[in-house]
Amino acid sequence: MFIVPEKEISSLIGRAECFDAIENVFAAMARKDAYNFPVIREAIGHADALYGFKSGFDRTSLALGLKSGGYWPGNEAKGLTNHQSTVILFDADTGKVKALVGGNLLTALRTAAASSVSIKHLAPKGAKILGMIGAGHQSAFQMRAAADQCNFEKVIGWNYHPEMLSRLEEVAAELNLPFESVSLEQLGSDADVIISITSSFDPILMDAHVSGGTHIACMGTDTKGKQEVEASLVARATVFTDEIAQSITIGECQHAVADGLLTESAIIELGAVINGDHKGRTSDDELTLFDGTGVGLQDLAVASSIVDIAVAKGIAIEVDF
Repeated sequence: MFIVPEKEISSLIGRAECFDAIENVFAAMARKDAYNFPVIREAIGHADALYGFKSGFDRTSLALGLKSGGYWPGNEAKGLTNHQSTVILFDADTGKVKALVGGNLLTALRTAAASSVSIKHLAPKGAKILGMIGAGHQSAFQMRAAADQCNFEKVIGWNYHPEMLSRLEEVAAELNLPFESVSLEQLGSDADVIISITSSFDPILMDAHVSGGTHIACMGTDTKGKQEVEASLVARATVFTDEIAQSITIGECQHAVADGLLTESAIIELGAVINGDHKGRTSDDELTLFDGTGVGLQDLAVASSIVDIAVAKGIAIEVDF
């Protein structure tokens, strides 16, 4: 078995490699060459933590395994990342454990890659203003990945705690983009692309806030009860997702479906757009929304790439198990 420690991940894979891995796995899912197993994600009743498992199998790449971990909201005060996870890969031919991979940075990179894949395929042409809702740890990864896909001229942002917006301002400066703190009303009316990356259980972005041909990437809702945008806003959009089963149960679409505002059949797999089986955005005036629930296959695809690189570079630790 190989072990790739968390401290080594940043030297082994970057945004471009993660983008390719996620785009490929979304395409494989739409072709039914890869599938995810049911997600377990629950509040454990300790430290306000959410903990669970995401797993799957890709018949093309033979990536098999799971990611175990969750969200510990008090970790930042301890100098730790709130999101904690580990990926375990298995040999698809024998079932033996193949690798243990640190999953914290991997999760941030693959989550940002998913939203950037949606931006590539669904953002209106000539998108100039990026709107960010949320200024937590993962927001920086989201902004950098989004900037790889569009020639943005400005970033605008909103957060429940305005003092945290300095993180967004710093990353925008790194990207040579001006940053402005705005109201939700201004963000919804001005942004061409909006990324929401929060842990909210109540809608933040409302239907009345958004006008014009915007693309919204909802990246924070991955648990039953979570919600970042108003259900009527979801229902008004052309909705795409990583996996429909997760979208209607633990994703942003769960509320619109439960309220009878959206049907499961109206939700489109992003992989169908990647494969050319769906046209995606049809006009610059169309409102599109990507419900990024985060699937286990994303983690397995990136972790598999990391292990291959780590072994080739002699960085992976090999142990008998």
